[in-house]
Amino acid sequence: MSDKYQRLLDYLVQSDGWITATELADQLGVTTRSVRSYVTAAKAAAHPLPIITASTAGYRINREAYATFASGERAKDSDFDTPRDRVHHLVRRLTEAPQGLDVHALADSLFVSESTIESDLRKVKALGEDAGVTLARHGSIVSLTGSESDHRRLLSKLFHSESAQGFLELENVQREFASEDLGAFKTDLIEMLDRQGYFVNEYGINSVLLHTAIAVDRVLRDQRAPDPLPRTRDPETEPVASGLAILISTHFDVTLGDVDLDYLAKLLTTRVITPGQGQPAKELIENYVDPENLALVRSIVAQVSEEYLVDLNDEAFMVRLALHLSNLVARAEQNSYSKNPLVRSIKTSYPMIYDVAVFMASQIQRAKSITMNDDEISYIALHLGSFLERLSRREERLTVAIVCPGYYDMHTILRERIEAALGDELSVEIVVTRTDIDWLDFSTDLVLTTITGKGALDNVVVIQPFLTDGDIDNIRRAIARVRRHARRAKIKDDLLLYFSDGLFLRNEVAASEVEMIRKLGALMVSHGIIDESYVDGAVERELMSSTAFTDTIAVPHAMVMSATRTSIAIAVNESPMKWGDNRVNVIALIAFSSSGRSSFQEVFDQFVEVFADRGDVLELVKRSTDFSSFIEELVHVIGA
Repeated sequence: MSDKYQRLLDYLVQSDGWITATELADQLGVTTRSVRSYVTAAKAAAHPLPIITASTAGYRINREAYATFASGERAKDSDFDTPRDRVHHLVRRLTEAPQGLDVHALADSLFVSESTIESDLRKVKALGEDAGVTLARHGSIVSLTGSESDHRRLLSKLFHSESAQGFLELENVQREFASEDLGAFKTDLIEMLDRQGYFVNEYGINSVLLHTAIAVDRVLRDQRAPDPLPRTRDPETEPVASGLAILISTHFDVTLGDVDLDYLAKLLTTRVITPGQGQPAKELIENYVDPENLALVRSIVAQVSEEYLVDLNDEAFMVRLALHLSNLVARAEQNSYSKNPLVRSIKTSYPMIYDVAVFMASQIQRAKSITMNDDEISYIALHLGSFLERLSRREERLTVAIVCPGYYDMHTILRERIEAALGDELSVEIVVTRTDIDWLDFSTDLVLTTITGKGALDNVVVIQPFLTDGDIDNIRRAIARVRRHARRAKIKDDLLLYFSDGLFLRNEVAASEVEMIRKLGALMVSHGIIDESYVDGAVERELMSSTAFTDTIAVPHAMVMSATRTSIAIAVNESPMKWGDNRVNVIALIAFSSSGRSSFQEVFDQFVEVFADRGDVLELVKRSTDFSSFIEELVHVIGA
């Protein structure tokens, strides 16, 4: 059917006026009934684009709708369900139509009123202005005016905004720009960069592939970026640009100009790749590292050690970070930051590491006179986290007792299976083969038993005599629970000492994050805990990156530990307030004293963890009618 209705469409495209069903039937060698079937099939394939208009005079092609359909950009029913979908569709069509589009035809093609299209075009205008593109109007014809690079910048911004939060999905890029070979191109690109001795940042490479797909798509539409004369070759990016030219020609049968190749190579060298793969730190310093950047990193590492008692004084770590710093500064100077899909998870799961990264970022900003966003701060946190993870010791194994009544060597087999599956996490201290058990006699962290009994404690896990995968999962959950309780018990007494009745607010209203910080800060100042400079520092820290580490709590604080004593001023509100991209019910301004440096990491991480469960926090908010009930509920949440 598709071949036959395509023949019908081809004939209509060649004709300027109306064509009768009889004429079409004669041309196609079919009956008029078949012609009507082909028309129905063509309309269904292009829906909602009205590619054929029917009347008593016959059939006529709608050229604008057909051009969109023929280019492969047709949409399904669900594509234009929302104003946002329509706006994005309009941007795509306008960037592909330098001569402009008719407003009336646009309304017809999207099955909406002209007033709706006018409203959508106002939004297109705002999007275009952000990218340097202007929406021009001549009668009913609208067009986007701007340079080729501005049009491409708009497409990039549009696609990023359409993508779900997280990784930029390669499949979506391929579908949008009909680049079926993009996956294979990526594979060959990574291999080329690996051969040239680069580390590749997988988190950023898909963004560069998007720019590649846009460039290829625009060139295929004969919309090229003008090449400057003469070209100034960058020795750093030239090998990458040359390799890109070969790969793009091979995979897409397109020859990009020097401007496109240089731009893509620059994106790769500043966002995706770092030189020196497989080379020791000494060679990296000699060949790639800017001495000024390395000196700055060394200075910041010393400050981190002083302020946070975190030892980062490792040559390989500092060299890698100095290399990263070079690219970071280049991106910041161009106001072209590298997206990091892990921002939210890093802030939530590793608040202390993220906070040290914020401190380091603040020092870099001052030294380099640049500005960094959360994405760039999170890349610094990744450097920190990977280094600290390599240094960290495996958590101490939990002690365990096994209860398995004697029957031949069944208890021995059970122990061997447990140690094989969980030996890295558990240390078997005793195996009991009797049935008359006093459960209170066990002093181990966990008791694994094949029998149930009265009086068993929370640390008892019932398992099968022949260990199953389900048993192993249950034991791992018990291990996590015991460790969590141990961590919380360790900070419970200290944490409660940091609160006081005079530092507690209930249902406190503030117009902004800064206003709330200043309200809580004023309480601390009045109690002689901090001075105004600490409050200013907490505001400065907040403006760098939101301290809403979870969906329920914000933990504003300064990046110095200058309080007279470690304290927490807290506001517990039934109605959430906007805090960064979140809405939080609990705001806790934390001030650490210099003597509290050693406990900063432990208290900070665990405090955020305690407030990570939204259900627990909302229950705490509901029940915390005053300070005493807040402490009571907090104790309950910590012990949960």
